Amino acid sequence: MHPAYKLIDEASVFTPALVFYPALIRENIAAVIAMVGGTERLRPHVKTHKTAEIAKMQLEAGVTKHKCATIAEAELLASVGVPDVLISYPLVGPNIGRLLTLISRFPGTAFSTIIDHPAQLTLLSEALSLIRKTIDVLVDLNVGMNRTGIAVGDEAMSLYAKMANSPGVRPGGFHVYDGHNSTEPRADRDASARATLSRVLPMRSALQERGIAVPRLVCGGTPSFPSYAAIRDVDDLECSPGTYVLHDVGYGRYPDLATVTPAAICLTRVVSRPAPNRVTLDLGNKSVAADPLMVKRVKLLDFPEHTIVMHSEEHLVVETTVPVDYLPGDLVYAIPGHICPTVALHREVLIAEGGQIVARWKVAARDRFLSV
Repeated sequence: MHPAYKLIDEASVFTPALVFYPALIRENIAAVIAMVGGTERLRPHVKTHKTAEIAKMQLEAGVTKHKCATIAEAELLASVGVPDVLISYPLVGPNIGRLLTLISRFPGTAFSTIIDHPAQLTLLSEALSLIRKTIDVLVDLNVGMNRTGIAVGDEAMSLYAKMANSPGVRPGGFHVYDGHNSTEPRADRDASARATLSRVLPMRSALQERGIAVPRLVCGGTPSFPSYAAIRDVDDLECSPGTYVLHDVGYGRYPDLATVTPAAICLTRVVSRPAPNRVTLDLGNKSVAADPLMVKRVKLLDFPEHTIVMHSEEHLVVETTVPVDYLPGDLVYAIPGHICPTVALHREVLIAEGGQIVARWKVAARDRFLSV
């Protein structure tokens, strides 16, 4: 267990709880800036932490371009002074009107968003024209994940070119998210990133030859971040990892992310010993994300070899291969398997420095609405 995790006054901490360690977060921010070669190429995703405090820490480190998925996250970023916010999620329905409100309320922030269909372009163009504002819009490319995006090719080029003649929108580049590029071998992720760019760059060149600007390529997520960070021969390529600020067990399997340290820990207590080889903790799926496979939900620290055998709303049950002396009330430290949805389960997190709980931070953007 990392020495920074241990709390001096464990008895006073309510469980289950999520604890952030700011010193480790700052180290992680510095490590990723070093990996990518400077802040200019970095556009981190706020979805991991959803807190104003970490957004401010990134700003203090010189990270001025951020990415988000919800209007609430965009408002949070703008409220702390982030000057460049990309909403990397298709905006439909009332969210378009909410974007207009953000643009009016936060004139110091340049908002941008994505589209992958002509209908979205029409809706955005008409809405922005009404308030006589123009923002950058990126075309979201489907490069293999098949979740959102338009396939690389003629239709994508046509959609992009159409923006150049649409009021209220300005061609802002391509959003190139390859969440499927997540295999463990670094060489495989490198090859996949290069293959993706080999399809996107000719399209970019063809548009530029027609006099249509393609000012940025926003590429990748956390697994493919090291691959894109190492690419220095592509102009205006931005990397957009998110998980690195807090890190977790899932991304701990990548050796090339070893320079970042888990900076968020779940605190849990033993609540029952239903059998000699079983320990039940109060870390249910309302406190730690249930989207990894059950055996990967958490990593218990300083705990004997164990297997997770049950995970329900208020209980995490593990079986051990050797006798353990844990008793009801004993505190256990755990690294979440997937930190992003784990954070969203908590209204507030505890802040630890020097072995003490010194503050509480609100996970403000877990809510879908702040004030807009």
